[in-house]
Amino acid sequence: MKFLDEAKVYVRSGDGGAGCVSFRREKFIEFGGPNGGDGGRGGDVWIECVQGLNTLIDYRYQQHFKARKGEHGMGSNRHGANGSDIVLKVPTGTQVLAEDGETLIADLTEVGQKVRLAKGGNGGFGNAYFTTSTNRAPKHANPGQEGTEMWIWLRLKLIADAGLVGLPNAGKSTFLATVTAAKPKIADYPFTTLHPGLGVVNADGREFVLADIPGLIEGAHEGVGLGDKFLAHVERCRVLLHLVEGTSEHAGKAYKLVRGELEAYGHGLADKPEIVALSKADALDPETLKEQVARLKRAAKRAPLVLSSASGQGVPEALRALAGAIEAGREAEAAAEPAPAWQP
Repeated sequence: MKFLDEAKVYVRSGDGGAGCVSFRREKFIEFGGPNGGDGGRGGDVWIECVQGLNTLIDYRYQQHFKARKGEHGMGSNRHGANGSDIVLKVPTGTQVLAEDGETLIADLTEVGQKVRLAKGGNGGFGNAYFTTSTNRAPKHANPGQEGTEMWIWLRLKLIADAGLVGLPNAGKSTFLATVTAAKPKIADYPFTTLHPGLGVVNADGREFVLADIPGLIEGAHEGVGLGDKFLAHVERCRVLLHLVEGTSEHAGKAYKLVRGELEAYGHGLADKPEIVALSKADALDPETLKEQVARLKRAAKRAPLVLSSASGQGVPEALRALAGAIEAGREAEAAAEPAPAWQP
């Protein structure tokens, strides 16, 4: 299944049914009176976060969603049936934005969340509704209200506790395949990863979700390479694992290049807790390894982890560091939540 993380769709709620103008006509009933029924309400358009979806591919092939109209009222005080609602089902982490692509309408982060996007029009009143003591035979009824329509953007941001960032061929997919059951494509050429991937890590009895995104290159925020739009999938992460390829020409420059792209992207990514690691250490001789570690330490202003996903060197230390940072982030979020109001 192709990974699709953005889609533009059109939604329209149903129109309300019109009220009916009708009078009771029966044999031996001298004063029948009005008996026109009300129109039915138009259907609503809802969006719901469901389990079992991980892409917006369904909205690649259908972009228009219209709820049913309400039925018109009829004689004998028969009310029109309400129009049926329509529900758009999306994966966890989907954001709903207005047509401008910036105004946030809803952020669906938990399974079961449901938001009404467009309310159906009310049905019109039949002439029986307008009967008064002075107007015993009204001859008018209301038309139904029109539904509302809009274009919206659906944007998926993966829900993960930790995210992998780095240049192409930094070993991100290999690390993901080593520590999780995920099976990303791995090859010795740049941009092997074309779509984000997720895996569940179990480290020291603690589980967390790890996200892998395509590599960044210089100018990614301007659209160079695959661009930086995939960085949206690590916006929700509590910590970033920045992998720097040990076999690169200069580990420090490689680190600063990716940091520059994170800062250019914004959205708070540059301020997230970061764990820096020198990858592919098994491919370096001791002297080169020492030099690259020193360069990376000067650039990152901290001692980097040294790991090799292929041999397992440094992987347990990296997982423990990630788990600790995630735990600290959860505790900080819990402490920042307002205390529940006291109830007698």
